[in-house]
Amino acid sequence: MTDLNLRRWEPGEPADAGAGRGPRWDIIELLFFAYRDFVGDADHVLEQFGFGRAHHRVVHFVRRYPGLKVADLLEVLRITKQSLGRVLKQLLDEGYIVQKAGDSDRRQRLLFATAKGEALVEKLAALQTARIERALAGLPAQGDEAVRRFLLGMIEQDDPDKVLEVILKGGRKVAKDTR
Repeated sequence: MTDLNLRRWEPGEPADAGAGRGPRWDIIELLFFAYRDFVGDADHVLEQFGFGRAHHRVVHFVRRYPGLKVADLLEVLRITKQSLGRVLKQLLDEGYIVQKAGDSDRRQRLLFATAKGEALVEKLAALQTARIERALAGLPAQGDEAVRRFLLGMIEQDDPDKVLEVILKGGRKVAKDTR
């Protein structure tokens, strides 16, 4: 095992490097560890179902955006059809997602979360929300808006995803659910 001598960085301490002076090791490493723990909460639950992070992402976006087209899901997740195929098949076969043909174009494949899928997403979101709320509780008033702006600033703005466009507008795309 690698021997890493890590010490906890405290807010207010000078960062290793500032803008233009080299890598921001402090922020880079905090993002690595924050991501590890943020997804780790959900990973433990997903393991019980034989699912992984790809399953989580798929069922999350299908739940949040009912009627999402398979083509749009591929674009949002930036994965190949082959990568999505195995995960989507498992979620369909196990009853977490249903697929329907489009009303105007029967070739379209529209995805909807079932009650079982919605329950899984809500359980995972509750775990992740609890972690977010704990972190935000230590910030001054309006700190959550600063965090939101920081995270939006980290996302590539030259090629916005359809979902990101909805998030930036502050809304939520809702398609007709024909379950």
